[in-house]
Amino acid sequence: MPETAALMPWLGAIVIAAPLVLVVYLGVSSLLNLPLAEQTISKSIQASIVTGLLGALAILTFMLASGGRHVVVDLGEWVETAGFHVRVMFVFDRLSVPFVLLSFVLTGTIAAFGTRYLHRERGYNRFFVLYAVFLLGMITASLAGTIETLFFGWELVGLSSALLVAFYQERPAPARNGLWIWGVYRVSDAALLLAAVVLHHMVGKGDFHHLLGEAPWPQGQASASSSEAFVVGLLLLAAAAGKSGLVPFCGWLPRAMEGPTPSSAIFYGALSVHLGAFLLLRVSPLLECSPVLCSVLVVLGLCTAGLAYLIGSVQTDIKAVLSFASLSQVGIIVAEIGLGFRYLALVHLLGHACLRTLQFLRAPSLLHDYHSLENAIGQHLSQPRLPLLRWTSTGTQAWIYRLALERGYLDSWITTCFVTPFVGLFRRCDALERAWTSWLLGTRSPAPENKPTPPVRMEELV
Repeated sequence: MPETAALMPWLGAIVIAAPLVLVVYLGVSSLLNLPLAEQTISKSIQASIVTGLLGALAILTFMLASGGRHVVVDLGEWVETAGFHVRVMFVFDRLSVPFVLLSFVLTGTIAAFGTRYLHRERGYNRFFVLYAVFLLGMITASLAGTIETLFFGWELVGLSSALLVAFYQERPAPARNGLWIWGVYRVSDAALLLAAVVLHHMVGKGDFHHLLGEAPWPQGQASASSSEAFVVGLLLLAAAAGKSGLVPFCGWLPRAMEGPTPSSAIFYGALSVHLGAFLLLRVSPLLECSPVLCSVLVVLGLCTAGLAYLIGSVQTDIKAVLSFASLSQVGIIVAEIGLGFRYLALVHLLGHACLRTLQFLRAPSLLHDYHSLENAIGQHLSQPRLPLLRWTSTGTQAWIYRLALERGYLDSWITTCFVTPFVGLFRRCDALERAWTSWLLGTRSPAPENKPTPPVRMEELV
């Protein structure tokens, strides 16, 4: 058994190295303008996923046989100064191992589907390069033992997601929507980065075991006070809300459907949309130090689930319907985390990701079968009404329907309250810079006028 225990870090290194080698192989071939054959790309992806999956299964088998619950792959200190340490560490425990297995299984399933779905597509190689980057980001974020390591994987997931939304770059809509999603992700990333800074000020390191306790998940006990837990937890909640599309950031979710079906399935049906909930599960011992923060989690999760249910009920695109159905379940998972049901939330997350992935992949065939059925009966099938509308007045029904169509007016609210003032400030600074540059060059330039900033239209932002 000691020899097997010594082998575990090497197996962990294989799990991490498998997607990294895939990214390097596909990325270098693209940078050197050496396009690979579709069959070569398919086999390399299969080899990488199978290798990582077998390594993760070996670690899981060891943990079940020995009763061990904590395997660490420590790559040492990368930055060490007075009062600041950055360590790269990966942890295999009861939370990370199931999520890693889920990531490998679902990415392998969707990769097999995508190799056929994107056959002869001009961007075939580009798609799978970004797909490999996404897989590396998911494995890194899932196994992260420090907040810096998690941030690195978090960034890779966000970058690959936004670029794959804009995959069909010859059309303006995907590029605009990809830029919009990238902007929302910037807010989420800024919150996570601020949480990392606050965490370093609290404990001097970004290691999760210093903040969440030495005991393996979920038995860790955070050493932070209630006020410290509230501040850090609120920043982490903002990061999770942006990544998972919780209120008020759920407006970007239908925009993400501009990408190919394989990327929509893996990002917004299976893995990426659950990454925020995974982060909350990882820091759940910290969240429980603040009852107020747990209450905020429950309220935010239930509000997201209810709003997503209303919005999804009025969608006419099947991918948008499935994405809001996913968001509704993610809201319930967040509420479960706030109530302290960690294992229930983990099982709910794993089961929902598998179900939603199969629904996304089945959606094109389902539409074909649906139209065939309508052609056979000679009429459109009736759509079920919301149960809530049966006991409400006509005016209330119209208001609820409008609220759902406008996605809760969240996009308009964010644009009016936050985006327009920032854009106005940037325009003012640009005018001042131009005036200053003109004065230095000795040329005349009209002084900036104190005119009110015009409202920013949505199409200008995206």
